This record gives sequence, structure tokens and C-alpha cells, in this order.
Amino acid sequence: MTPPSTPQPIATRKSPLALVQARMVQAALIDACGLDREDGERLFPILGLVSTGDRIQDRTLLEAGGKGLFTKEIDEAQLSGAANFAVHSMKDVPTVLPDGLQLGAILKREDPRDMLIARGGETRLADLPRGAVIGTASLRRQAQLLHARPDLTVVPLRGNVDTRLGKLRSGEVHATFLARAGLKRLGRSEAEGAPLDPSEMLPAAAQGAIGVAVRQDDAQARRMLTGLNHHASALAIAAERAFLKTLDGSCRTPIAAHLNNESMDFIGEVLTPDGRIRWREKSRIDMKTATLDDAKAAGQALGQAIRDAAGDRLALALGTA
Repeated sequence: MTPPSTPQPIATRKSPLALVQARMVQAALIDACGLDREDGERLFPILGLVSTGDRIQDRTLLEAGGKGLFTKEIDEAQLSGAANFAVHSMKDVPTVLPDGLQLGAILKREDPRDMLIARGGETRLADLPRGAVIGTASLRRQAQLLHARPDLTVVPLRGNVDTRLGKLRSGEVHATFLARAGLKRLGRSEAEGAPLDPSEMLPAAAQGAIGVAVRQDDAQARRMLTGLNHHASALAIAAERAFLKTLDGSCRTPIAAHLNNESMDFIGEVLTPDGRIRWREKSRIDMKTATLDDAKAAGQALGQAIRDAAGDRLALALGTA
């Protein structure tokens, strides 16, 4: 691929994990263009930004206004021309992108499962001590935890990996949850533990996936991303995000979805915030023949199946009652 003649900045959040993910995309673009490291870093510089979501640490995203808080400044950098590419954790990306932007590639997905990190070494929800205090800022994880263990106490816990693990070590909480994908990308030893099975805690829609956004009018950027897109991962993410969109999902809603590329099982669920009610539906997608439109249609169908099963009670889970 012909290298660009001018720098093509890559926008990202400044968190340690976000910077690691941006460097992964940078390295892939450098390789695709056949550049050496010095020229590659000059032509694909990383533009680190502090998002509104990163600045807010004293309350949950639900209270602050939603998951778009992690992408707002990055979107603005792209639309203003300050960046040609933007690297996102796909679970943080709203189901509708701002006008003028589109997803250019989905990288090969990492393990999407959650991990229970506990002071007592427990790796399963059933093993946690009765009445233990568990920290998480995720409404999904809160609802799933309380569905399985209503005796536990959940408290808000925000911050990066080190911040949360520090609060765990200090005894502020007995346990917390971390995504295995992030731990693996950061090279953390905690990633070597046993993850939670999706039957116990279904991952967030698009968890473990990295997406690269571009401006719709930037044909050169779109071409450079062609070789970075991982087809099976893109299908799974399209299905899960379509499921989320059908249910009007946001960080205000306890929703989970996972399409297993190997077994082709597609599972989605919605819970009430207190975990007392859970609606879960399942289907299958033939990943060998499915197109992107097929994947989106499957996500919409699974979301509608939950709407049909839950009826009027779904308004409670969606916060619209």
C-alpha cells in the first residue's frame, strides 16, 4: 500500500489501555504501508485526548450522561480534521455514530469474557463470601451479579485497572470485575486466571473488540484500513450492536450480548437493574455464509425476541417506565 504523503493522526483516549490499543493500530498501518518505525510514527502519530468520561471519576456513567462521554472529544477531533483515524473500545461506542463518521475496521477480537478479581482468590460468583462488598461501575455487571447472588452488596468503583486493583488491595471492596481483553493487552498477570463463563456473566455487547473510525469523506483512510478488518469479528460486533440498538441500549440499561464465532451461538439478555428479572434469548448464525447485513438482521431479531418475551415489563429494565 502506498504510504500517505502527509501525517495521518490517530486519535485515542489517554488511558493506558487506550494508548496500547492505538499503538496496535499504528503498528498495523505501518506494516501495511511497508514503513520503518521512525517514518511510520511520523506519518501515523498518536493524538492522545482526555475524554469527558475519563475526567468524571466521582460518579457512574449512568449519572454522568452515558457511554458517549468516552468518544465525544475523539469524534470532534476527527470531524475537525485534527485526526484521520480514531481507535475505540467498541463496547464504549454508541450504536449510532455522529454524522460524517463511520467504522472503517474491526480488529480481531480478543477474549471478551469478564474476570472476577477477589482478595480471597475466588474466581466464581458462587464462591464469594455471603454479604461481600463488590465494586463495579458497570450497571450490567451489577445486575448480573445481583441476579446470581442477591445477598451481595454492590458499590460504585471507577478508574483504570491500577486504581481499581488498588482499592481492592486496600480492602475498600472484596472483589471487582475486569475485562480479560484489557488485562491481556496490558500484559497483566491477572489475565492468566480463570475467566467467568458467559453462562455465569454474559459479556457486554462488543466487549473485547477494537474499532477504527474514519470520516466518511476520507477515502484514503478507508483504503488503508482494508487489510486491518477481521471479517468474523466484524460480523459478531455488527450482530451484538444491532441487538443493543434494537433495545435502545446504553449504559443506562443492563444489557449483554455475545456471538461465539466457533459454536455460532448468539445469546442476548436484558435485566432489571436490581437483577431480579432477566430475559435471555438465543439463536445461531452461520458464520461461514453470513454477510454483514445478515449479522445485523440476526441482532435485530434477537432483540425483538426479548421485547416480545418481556412485553410491558421491559420498560422497567430500559428505564422508561
